[in-house]
Amino acid sequence: MSKLLEGRVAIVTGAGRGIGRAHALELARHGAKVVVNDFGVSNNGEKTDSPAHDVVAEIEAMGGEAVVNGADVADFEQAAALVQQAIDTFGGLDILVNNAGFVRDRMLVNATEDEFDAVVRVHLKGHFATLRHAAAYWRAESKEGRQRAARVINTTSGAGLQGSIGQVVYSAAKGGIATMTLVAAAELGRVGVTVNAIAPVAKTRMTEGAFDTSAMALPEDNSPIVAWLASEEAGDVTGRVIEVDGSVITVENAWSHGPSRDAGARWEAEKVGPALRELFAEAPAPEPVYGA
Repeated sequence: MSKLLEGRVAIVTGAGRGIGRAHALELARHGAKVVVNDFGVSNNGEKTDSPAHDVVAEIEAMGGEAVVNGADVADFEQAAALVQQAIDTFGGLDILVNNAGFVRDRMLVNATEDEFDAVVRVHLKGHFATLRHAAAYWRAESKEGRQRAARVINTTSGAGLQGSIGQVVYSAAKGGIATMTLVAAAELGRVGVTVNAIAPVAKTRMTEGAFDTSAMALPEDNSPIVAWLASEEAGDVTGRVIEVDGSVITVENAWSHGPSRDAGARWEAEKVGPALRELFAEAPAPEPVYGA
């Protein structure tokens, strides 16, 4: 096994299948000890059996160390217990890979309140809860003079960055994760924590059936990028969102200030239109929403 992550302790959420499973196996190949979290849900969030034990068995078969965790990451107390399990089992925590999620695709006019609550809960709150408890641990360690070279890799999506027709709620949640990444990176840098996000492209349960996936990348194509971001070597990289599409990696440019005009006083409504049209002409055109 590679020694890129030797001695480091990782949590991977939603690691029973798909991209999360690939991440867990890749981190283990590079020497990390892994807490394999999987709540066991179907693609649309219904409870099923978790395959986390199978992933742990695969890691152990390659000579690595791993344990199963079945927490609901969007439950604040269960997320705290997940972080504590890593600390109690392996003596600390260095890497948090937030990956858990599901989809309930629906056009805006058909989306329900329950679907909104469920998708935002698992994606956005599920990232927040684990990150909040891990951050508290890392801050406490830093205050005690034991600052860790901690790494967080969140999971956003092209849907959250450019939007995706039929995925209004999922897109909103993933957009929130991208912004959360930027803020957490700014806040946690002082205690040795980097926070980045990937926007993975892969043929998984979440994409199959939604559109043609025959030419899509495999889940494991995303994981080497996660492994490097999780390493001590990546200590100078934070607050970045990286799209991974097979062999192509792209640094995403999120919202940034574009061209502007200063009226020198409060704008008059009649002058707003002409000014904005000039600015729109100067600014890059927005990237099209997926599916448009």
